[in-house]
Amino acid sequence: MTITLRHATVDDLLAVGALHQRSRVAAYSSFLPAEALADPTPEAMGAYWAERWAWERDDHLMTVAERDGRLVGFSYLGPDDQDDPTTGLLNAIHLDPDEQGRGTGRALMADALATMRGRGWHRAVLWVLEPNANARRFYERGGWLPTGERREEHVGTAYTPQLRYARKL
Repeated sequence: MTITLRHATVDDLLAVGALHQRSRVAAYSSFLPAEALADPTPEAMGAYWAERWAWERDDHLMTVAERDGRLVGFSYLGPDDQDDPTTGLLNAIHLDPDEQGRGTGRALMADALATMRGRGWHRAVLWVLEPNANARRFYERGGWLPTGERREEHVGTAYTPQLRYARKL
C-alpha cells in the first residue's frame, strides 16, 4: 500500500475535480457554511480543472498521488502570481479525506518543492485559508512562514481571508 506520484494527464482531471470537492468539504466545513461548499459540484470542479489545464499546462504542473491505483491526492504548481521570476507558486495540495495523516501530503509537498528547485526558482509561495488551522500547521511544519500578505477570495459563495506563506528552496 505505497503511494505513487506521477504527472497528471487530461484523463485524470474529472477524478481530480471530484477529489478536490471532497477535500474542500472535509477541510473547510468547520469554518464555512454548507451552502458555500455545495457549489461547485464534483462534476463542475472536474470541468474547472479541464479548462484550467487547457490554459496553464505549458507552465504549470499537476502531480497526482495514487494508492493501490486509486487517486488519493494532487498538487498543482506554477509561476508566481505576483510575477517574480525567481519564485514558484504552490497553488494546491488536496487529499482525499481518508488520506489525511498517511504521509501523502508530505510526499506531494516534497515533490513540489523539488520540482520548483528544478525549474530554477529560489523561493516558493502559497496562499492558505486563514481559518484553516490544520493546513497552516501542515505548511508551517514544512518550513513555510507567513509573509504578512492577506487577500480575500471566494470559496463557493463565501468570502474567505487568505494568508500568503513563503519558504526558501
